[in-house]
Amino acid sequence: MATFLSKLGRLAFRRKGVTLLLWLLVFAGAGVAASSAPAPPADTFSMPGTESQEAFDLLTEKFPDASVDGATARVVVRAPEGARITTPSTKAEVERLVADLEASSPQVVGVADPYKSPAVSISEDGTTAYMVVTYKVPAAEVDDKAHDALDAATEHAREAGLTVEAGGDAVKIEQAMGGTGEQIGILVSAIVLVLTFGSMLAAGMPLITALIGVGIGISGITALGSTFGLSGTTSTLAMMIGLAVGIDYALFIVSRFRAERAEGRTPEEAAGRAVGTAGSAVVFAGLTVIVALAGLAVVNIPMLTKMGLAAAGTVAVSVLVAITLVPALLGLAPVKVMARKGRLRYAVKPLSDRQRRRAAKHEAKLARKTKPNLGTRWARYVLRHPVIVLLVGVVGLGTIAVPAASLELGLPGEGQMSTQTTQRKAYDLLSESFGPGFNGPLMVTVQTKDAQKATAAGDEIGRALAKTPGVASVSPATANTAGDTAILNVIPTTGPTEKKTEELVHALRDTADDLEPSTASRILVTGQTAMFIDFSQTLDDALLPYLALVVGLAFLLLMVVFRSVLVPLKAALGFLLSVAAALGAVVAVFQWGWLADVFGIDAPGPIMSTMPIFMIGVVFGLAMDYEVFLVSRMRESYAHGARPGEAVVDGFRYGGRVVGAAAVIMMSVFSGFIVEDNDFVKMIGFALAIAVLFDAFVVRMAIVPALFALLGRSAWWLPKWLDRALPRVDVEGEKLADTQQAPRSPRERTLVG
Repeated sequence: MATFLSKLGRLAFRRKGVTLLLWLLVFAGAGVAASSAPAPPADTFSMPGTESQEAFDLLTEKFPDASVDGATARVVVRAPEGARITTPSTKAEVERLVADLEASSPQVVGVADPYKSPAVSISEDGTTAYMVVTYKVPAAEVDDKAHDALDAATEHAREAGLTVEAGGDAVKIEQAMGGTGEQIGILVSAIVLVLTFGSMLAAGMPLITALIGVGIGISGITALGSTFGLSGTTSTLAMMIGLAVGIDYALFIVSRFRAERAEGRTPEEAAGRAVGTAGSAVVFAGLTVIVALAGLAVVNIPMLTKMGLAAAGTVAVSVLVAITLVPALLGLAPVKVMARKGRLRYAVKPLSDRQRRRAAKHEAKLARKTKPNLGTRWARYVLRHPVIVLLVGVVGLGTIAVPAASLELGLPGEGQMSTQTTQRKAYDLLSESFGPGFNGPLMVTVQTKDAQKATAAGDEIGRALAKTPGVASVSPATANTAGDTAILNVIPTTGPTEKKTEELVHALRDTADDLEPSTASRILVTGQTAMFIDFSQTLDDALLPYLALVVGLAFLLLMVVFRSVLVPLKAALGFLLSVAAALGAVVAVFQWGWLADVFGIDAPGPIMSTMPIFMIGVVFGLAMDYEVFLVSRMRESYAHGARPGEAVVDGFRYGGRVVGAAAVIMMSVFSGFIVEDNDFVKMIGFALAIAVLFDAFVVRMAIVPALFALLGRSAWWLPKWLDRALPRVDVEGEKLADTQQAPRSPRERTLVG
């Protein structure tokens, strides 16, 4: 592996112009393909094997004329202070609003007039009413004109003195993403890179190559969107993790190139060795990330499967960019990529007398400077106190992980939106006037074998379900044209995200199972609330199998890389510990409400169902990056004859600063999301930032070296029979010593004269 990658790196370095041209052509070609491709399909949400999905499919089949998948908007109207909705002047304004909504857009199918069904649409105190606006297209296809027309109609009613708010999937979501946090994150990343490398060119290289890799990946997803059914949101995970690993991979190779140059190798030799060693670590780190992302298929939710595979493809592109485009760019500026101070040491042209004197002076200064760097000092401290460091790290993360035992999963709803949004205001108005369960109605489908019997069976079932504790009301059954399927609406007494509502859904399904034989019907419970509950349960059930698959396959890959059983074992256990601690912190802040005022959280509640899966995928990728790069340096030193303790120190001498810089960059990027207004955006940013903090600085830089210190040579133990069975890959670059020139002494370096 190392030999092949070394040859590839040297070839890219020598043929830098051709390599750069090829990547630019790929980049441009992907962009052209994306711009000329048909529009990506709208988001489709399905959960095969769940009762909610089965009921939804039944409704689509049995009620073909109804817009089952059409968007809806619930417009809530409250009369002025002291008036009622039925007051003539107020009624006239409400009816004008209904007419405006009906004429607002060709996409509108109809508007339910609240005065035609006052028992359902007007509150008991007569102050509040609501109307449902139905669209002929799904929410993703509601155009801007329809959104603007809805806003204009509601604003006109407000000017008439009414309190009007709107919720539902047809209402435009105001993206409170000002971009300030992201800009701060990118700025911090640039500063960290400059401080790490001491060179603007070296600092910009990881950012540029990462953006090229992500650009190709996202363009490819867009180009193939209509062919493979990839919606516009499929690229979300690809962009996030592609940018993260792309920066890391380029950072590792550029850092190794500079280290090889500092040891006296020529630019081409340094590029070859950098790609052969750090590039090998990049390849295997990339493989572990691809395994993690492709493993999302085990969740059996098509949307997540597509997102995982698309992100895996983007990571593969990032790996190829790192091992080919990065050495080509290094070939364009082999000297300027070095630190500005002492850059003359690496000059490839004859120097003037003045330049010789400056270079010699800097060389003498370096010779006098024997003080070890921060990574070396920290590694030696851990080697002296491994037990204390290990206990503090494990106990600390274990304590932070305790709240994770109370993790409750849910999906974002209007009740968790910012109190400044019209959706949240509409939600609160409905809860106050109609009860909290009105925002999360359940739908029950009743299918009979005999035609024209669904209504009678539905009414009987409705009377039975109404007796279930937690049910506020049940609507009369409404049958389809054939009369073999009916629909009932069940209003809970509790809100859609409350635990009691989830318990009610399970209770209704148990009751439905008991009623099916006596009513000779098939009864299914669905609705948005039930679908959210099923979605959360599906993800919850898949979490452990997903972890087992990801960690298991990564264990095998790392065992091949490091020729050890204990090294991949501790890598996997350390990752699980950091993820548990991150989940614990998320639960404490976003579910329990600790420090809610500090983070500006409006409504603590269940953790978004997709957050743990996404966090595991992203953090696993970054954790394996740090593990492979840091430990491969230790393994390389050990393979070349260093004692276990010396190998740990060498790993931190050359890799500690780079891993630390990579972690700080990712933390700064993810932390940018915490300052946004949306609670779920805050949650994602907080979870990823704190997970990287725990994994990079506690697990990889504290627990890992402490375990190496305690295990000694045992850390690299591998049974002989397993050693013979596993394929050999030369990640440490042992064979490169025979094919590349040995380091030169300081006098043999590029000083001239």
